[in-house]
Amino acid sequence: MKKRRLGDSDLLVSEIGLGCMSLGTVENQASEIIQAALDEGINYFDTADLYDFGMNEEIVGKNLKSVRDKVYIATKVGNRWNENKDSWSWDPSGAHIKTAVKDSLKRLGTDYIDLYQLHGGTISDNIEETVEAFEDLKKEGYIRYYGISSIRPNVIKEFTEKSELDSVMMQFNLLDRRPEEWLSLFANKQISMIARGPLAKGLLSEKMLEKANEDGYLDYSYHELKDLLPQIKDKLSDRKLNETALQYVLSHQSVATVVPGASSVQQLRDNCQAANSPSLSTTELDILKRLTKVNKYESHRN
Repeated sequence: MKKRRLGDSDLLVSEIGLGCMSLGTVENQASEIIQAALDEGINYFDTADLYDFGMNEEIVGKNLKSVRDKVYIATKVGNRWNENKDSWSWDPSGAHIKTAVKDSLKRLGTDYIDLYQLHGGTISDNIEETVEAFEDLKKEGYIRYYGISSIRPNVIKEFTEKSELDSVMMQFNLLDRRPEEWLSLFANKQISMIARGPLAKGLLSEKMLEKANEDGYLDYSYHELKDLLPQIKDKLSDRKLNETALQYVLSHQSVATVVPGASSVQQLRDNCQAANSPSLSTTELDILKRLTKVNKYESHRN
């Protein structure tokens, strides 16, 4: 598995990481997927304190304990479950971040987190306080680097101007090309994108329209998808659709790693095989860019 540098850090992460949210809570099944990821050369594992009330962190930490010095663990902070655990609230305060990191460390069974990410954000947050908390945790050795997981342009802009973050996690795929407007800024600032949702909820897999619904996907209506997806498959007929999708995202150098979820070992292996396939040619990239939309974030979205 090829590796890329994450931001300005010394982390060399595998081009395919494992998005752990879809692992589930059946521990032996989750363990099989994590072991398969390790066998495939994946060294980046992305979880969050929100997933399964923290159980996801526990499973990830337990299964990576024996290889802790060979892998990178990323988790997220900012959402707090209520006492009944039927809803959560947003809390990016420094006090919460400094308490939550210790809870995550305990669940993960480790004494440091490689990448700590703010799990959301709004323009009304006290960003300076959040950044100060992350910087303090770096100095204290609890975390090595930090980033944010956000698709809000104004939030991303504030963090790129007011912090030394190394990564921004964003949904990015052939049907959602909005992150492309950030690539030049990220390159200039030595910030990496961590790309989630590369297969567009399964639309960019061999199942295609089996995963579609009447609402379509973002700017695409169902009828547009019905026309577009077979065209993509036909125009790049030598490739499987998930291969085309993953290679498109990886064609952007500001992307450090792509983190599709995997609910089975076979799904994970298919994604790794696709990522290890030859890069898209200039001709293939041109075809894909002509077929798909250059969608944009709403300028007023905070």
